[in-house]
Amino acid sequence: MKFSPAAMRIKFASFLSLVAILLLALFASQPLLAAGKLNVVAATQDLASLTSEVGGDRVNVTAIAKGYQDPHFVEAKPSFLLNLRRADLLVVVGLELEIGWLPPLITQSGNPKIQPAAQGYFDASRFAEILEIPTAQVTRAMGDVHPQGNPHYWLDPQNGLRVAGGLAQKLSEMSPGDAAYFQQRLQDFRRRLAEAEKRWDEQMKPYRGRKVVTYHQSWPNFVKRFGLQVVEYVEPRPGIPPSPAHVVALIALMKRQSVKLILVEPYFDLKTPQSVARETGGQVVVLMPSVGGDKDTGDYIKLFDYDVSLLVKAFQQAR
Repeated sequence: MKFSPAAMRIKFASFLSLVAILLLALFASQPLLAAGKLNVVAATQDLASLTSEVGGDRVNVTAIAKGYQDPHFVEAKPSFLLNLRRADLLVVVGLELEIGWLPPLITQSGNPKIQPAAQGYFDASRFAEILEIPTAQVTRAMGDVHPQGNPHYWLDPQNGLRVAGGLAQKLSEMSPGDAAYFQQRLQDFRRRLAEAEKRWDEQMKPYRGRKVVTYHQSWPNFVKRFGLQVVEYVEPRPGIPPSPAHVVALIALMKRQSVKLILVEPYFDLKTPQSVARETGGQVVVLMPSVGGDKDTGDYIKLFDYDVSLLVKAFQQAR
C-alpha cells in the first residue's frame, strides 16, 4: 500500500522522533571518515553516480534511495540520519520527487549545512531540461502530478551531463584546491558520454518514431531523446491504479495503433501489463529507470547501455 506525501510525513515524524533519541549515541560510535574528503549524500543512486563521476576519490558518496526502489516512496532508516548528520553536501532530484520522505530527514538531521537554501544543499533539477510543466492549476484529481514539471529528467543523458557540470562547479566551490581535478573528471565524463551517445543513437536509429506504452510517466526525457512516442499509460493518471475500463480502452488502442511494447519500472506489479500484452500480442519490457536497479546498471552510462540494449532486442522481436 502506498501513502500520500502528507501521510508519509506523519509516518516519518513518529519514526524519526524515536530515532533522534538514539542519534547522538549512534553517531558517537561511528568511525570518522577520511580526512580532507567531502562527504556527499545523494537522494538517489543516479545522482550518487554523477557525483562520483566528477568527484572521484576526493569525495565520499552515499545514496539514500536505491535503484530498484520507487524514489517517490522510501522507508526511513537510522543510517539515513547518520549520513545526513555528517554530510557536507546533499544532492537532491528536486521538483518535489522526494517530498514525501526527505524533508523530515533533513530537519531531524540537525545539520545546518544541508538545509534548503544552505551552501550544502544542491538541487540538481536547476541544471536540467524539465518537461511536462503544468500550464494549469494542479489538483489531486489529476493524480500525482508534479506542479514544477516531471522529475525524471536524469533519463536524458544530456541532462546527466548538465547536472555533472553543476556538481563540478559546486564541488570546486567547496574544495577550491581540487577544482582542476573536478574539471578534469568532468571533461573525461563528457568524452565517455559522447562516445556512448553515438553508440546508443546508432542502435536506436532503426526504431525512431516507434510507439510504446509505459506504466508511469517516468520516461518523457528518455523517449524524447531517443525519438519514441508514448501513446498511453497503464496508469490512467499518475499514481492511480488502472481500472478495468481503462485496461479495456488501452487494449483497444494498442490494437488499433499496432503498439507492441509496454515499458514498466521494476517496482510496479506486472499483472496488468502482462494481461494487456497477452491480449494485444505485445510484450512487457522491464526497463531500469535508475542506476543500481540491476547488477548491470552500476553507473550512469551502464544504465543507458542496459536500457538501450533491452529496447533494441524487444523491437527486433516485435517485428
